Amino acid sequence: MKAAIVKAHGGPENLVYVEDWHQPQPGPGDVVLRVKASSLNYHDVFTRRGMPGIKLALPVVPGLDIAGEVSALGEGVEGVEIGDRVLVDPINRVEGGLMGETTDGGLGEYVKVRAHQLVPMPDGVTFEQAAALPVAYGTAYRMMFANGGVKAGDKVLVLGASGGVGTGAVLLAKLAGAHVIACGSSEAKLAKLSEIGADEVIDYTKTDFAKEVYARYGKPHRRTYDGGVDVVVNFTGGDTWVPSLRALKRGGKLLTCGATAGFNPVEDLRFIWTFELKILGSNSWAREDLVALLDHVAKGELKPVIDRVLPLDQSAEALRLIEEREVIGKVIVAP
Repeated sequence: MKAAIVKAHGGPENLVYVEDWHQPQPGPGDVVLRVKASSLNYHDVFTRRGMPGIKLALPVVPGLDIAGEVSALGEGVEGVEIGDRVLVDPINRVEGGLMGETTDGGLGEYVKVRAHQLVPMPDGVTFEQAAALPVAYGTAYRMMFANGGVKAGDKVLVLGASGGVGTGAVLLAKLAGAHVIACGSSEAKLAKLSEIGADEVIDYTKTDFAKEVYARYGKPHRRTYDGGVDVVVNFTGGDTWVPSLRALKRGGKLLTCGATAGFNPVEDLRFIWTFELKILGSNSWAREDLVALLDHVAKGELKPVIDRVLPLDQSAEALRLIEEREVIGKVIVAP
C-alpha cells in the first residue's frame, strides 16, 4: 500500500513517501481501517527528529490522529461492523503505546488499531473534522476544562493561538463563555483568530504581551483582584514563561500542556507567591473528552479550524508546514 514513513531520525528528508509498504492484516482484537483523514501535530515532528530517552522501532508510519472506515475485523471483535465510521483514540489505554510512534499511524491507505481504541463518529461529523480532534482539541479540552476550570466571564490569554492546540483553546474558551485574547505573530494569523472568535488579539512580535495586558486591563494588584487576566494558556514555555506570570491577576491560573519553545525557562517564584498564582499542568486527554468533542461538532457548537487538506504523497510538505509554523489550525492528510 501507499504510505509515508519515517525511515530514520533527523531532518525533513527522513519522511519519505513509498508505494510498497506492507498492508496491515487484523489479528485477534484488531480492526483495520481504510484511512479517510489523518491530521499532523508537532509530535510528529518530534517523532521524525527523534526524542531524547525515547527509542522507536524504525521505519514507522507517523500520524497520531486518524479517522476512517472499518474495512476488516479480527477474531473476537464485537460491536463493530464493516463500513462503520470511526475516530481512533491514539492512546492504547490497555496494552500501552501510541499511534504513529510505537505502532504505524495514519499516513497510509490503511491502518491497524485495537478495537477498544475506536470511537464512533456521529452523523454530520466529517472525517477531516474528526481527525482534527484527538491530540490538539483533546489536549485543549482537558487543559481548559478538566484541569483549568475555565468558565464564563474569565479573561483568557492564549499564547501560540494559531496552531492546533491554540485554535482549539480559543474555540473552547469561547464555547465556555470566556473573553479571549489571542496572541499571534502575523497580521494574517491575527485576522484569522479574530474571524474564529477571539475578542482581542495581540501581535507578540511587536509588543510585550504582559505590558499589553497592563495597558488594556491594568497592572495586577497584589492586595486586590484588580488588573491582569484570569487565565493564561502557555504551552510554549521558553522566554514566554515569566511574562505569563506577570500577566495574571491575583489568584490567576497558568495552564500548560507542553513546551514547544523550551522546557527549562527562567523562573520568577516571587510572582507565584505574591499573587497566589496557580500553575496547572495537563497531559493528553481522556476518551470521554473525545466523545464530548465529537458531540459538540455534531451539534454545530464547535468547528475545528482546518488550514488545508493535502494528499498522501504530500505528507512531507504537510509536516514542513507544521514544523515551520506556517499554518493556522490543523493540516489534514487525506490518503
